[in-house]
Amino acid sequence: MSQQITHTVGGLLDDMARRYPDNDALVYPERGLRYSYRQCNEVCRQVAKGLLRLGIKKGDNVSIWAYNVPEWVILQFATAKIGAVLVTINTSYKSAELEYILNQSDSTTLFMVRSFKDSDYVATVTDVIPGLASAEPGSISTPKLPFMKNVVFIGEDTPAGMMNFNRIMELGVDVPDSELAAIEATLDCHETINMQYTSGTTGFPKGVMLTHYNIVNNGFNIGECMKFTPDDRLCIPVPFFHCFGCVLGVMACVTHATAMVPVEIFDPLKVLQTIEKEKCTAVHGVPTMFIAELEHPEFPKFDLSSLRTGIMAGSPCPIEVMKKVISRMNASEITIAYGQTESSPVITQTRTDDPIELRVATVGRALPDVEVKIVDIETGTALPPGKQGELCTRGYLVMKGYYKMPEETARAIDSDAWLHTGDLAIMDENGYCKITGRIKQMIIRGGENIYPREIEEFLYTHPKISDIQVYGVPDRKYGEQVMAAIILKKGMEMTEDEVRGYCQDKIASYKIPKYVKFVDGYPMTASGKIQKFKLREMAIKELSLEDAGPTA
Repeated sequence: MSQQITHTVGGLLDDMARRYPDNDALVYPERGLRYSYRQCNEVCRQVAKGLLRLGIKKGDNVSIWAYNVPEWVILQFATAKIGAVLVTINTSYKSAELEYILNQSDSTTLFMVRSFKDSDYVATVTDVIPGLASAEPGSISTPKLPFMKNVVFIGEDTPAGMMNFNRIMELGVDVPDSELAAIEATLDCHETINMQYTSGTTGFPKGVMLTHYNIVNNGFNIGECMKFTPDDRLCIPVPFFHCFGCVLGVMACVTHATAMVPVEIFDPLKVLQTIEKEKCTAVHGVPTMFIAELEHPEFPKFDLSSLRTGIMAGSPCPIEVMKKVISRMNASEITIAYGQTESSPVITQTRTDDPIELRVATVGRALPDVEVKIVDIETGTALPPGKQGELCTRGYLVMKGYYKMPEETARAIDSDAWLHTGDLAIMDENGYCKITGRIKQMIIRGGENIYPREIEEFLYTHPKISDIQVYGVPDRKYGEQVMAAIILKKGMEMTEDEVRGYCQDKIASYKIPKYVKFVDGYPMTASGKIQKFKLREMAIKELSLEDAGPTA
């Protein structure tokens, strides 16, 4: 077993600032922002002290709802330095989802930007926290969110009732270093530091509690698989709210004193410009992002000769895309990673010197110090190489559990500490894994995990709907799309547009059914279980989607 890192997330940054003070840490070319590791650590310490002055304590949960702004990275380390837990909120979420997470996570503070794409965050937050505009900053009181005290605004022209992020920087000036040091001395690497919500088959998102130890060690091993050094520069166009951004991106970099070069909101042209301008040696993305970059009309103009590696993850990678990323983008050592939020997140990854066949046909082998086994779904016994079963993992990477959901935690992690992923896989004799399907009825659309139950629970609230089944159908561009088969209450009529309109601004747009079918009943098993796979098969035929993408 190799040595595990026992640094806290904040302690890790202190260490890198000491060892590589002048290396680029965080670079935003468009903003003209360029922090060295020393400067980045100083800003994070200042914000940490400001958070203390704001009244945020060790163990408090604070939420962030923002795209990849510099303050996101600063908060990831500043909260960690005082032992506060950073709760990350999906940028596509709407009012019902936001309210659920702020409430379920017991968040005391929300950090937010003004808007994202077509979502007006200020209007949404004002809807979720009535009376916010007339409240004194820092003294919010709303019965729906009993823990909520502060909303901190990132950007110019702070809306009423909110405090500006820069004010936290100012508050930190008067706090002595000794006060921060005293808090840091009480921190333990096995304490929760990050909470990300993953949709559950129960229909409600679950807060995955990740520790310093989880994400520092996972980040380190991910970086090792790409052979990161202090000379590397990673372009990060994947969102920070997801493990892909904040662990495979941020933590993989900081554990290696590698430069982080984020793209605030994914745009293929910006990614290409950033790689060329900053001479990035690595880039992350889901397959659809790489396809958008390769197919951009201006692609041939860019010099990507600095690229070497990176990660493609989130959904299966087509072999032609992988070949083009290697040949046309120059990323000859690009890797594939697989995992889930509950495992911090990476379980398996290909290595830079793996042949292309393994990089496309498999999701790699276990990271160092990670155990992986394939078990029989019925009996739970370990299976030999070449047999399909459920992929389970054990080791430093397994989450502490789901926040305030002990039964759900016990279902996910067994008594021998194995995390059950719910994914079907086959492992070969060299430990390389192929993901072959899902036990859970999850839909993966463009790298976003969608749990049908969550959409079903939401649509059940419509007065005309009697029953609903949501499932995935193949899609050439996104891998899968959401489809709903709806049984209406007696005497009711409804249109497809009515269903989609009801979802608008209530749930994330990627969860809104693309296809809606009104039916009188569902195919059932003898014991009365609904057979979703039959609904899917029927839909594929009816919509002529036989050649539209993966059907597994």
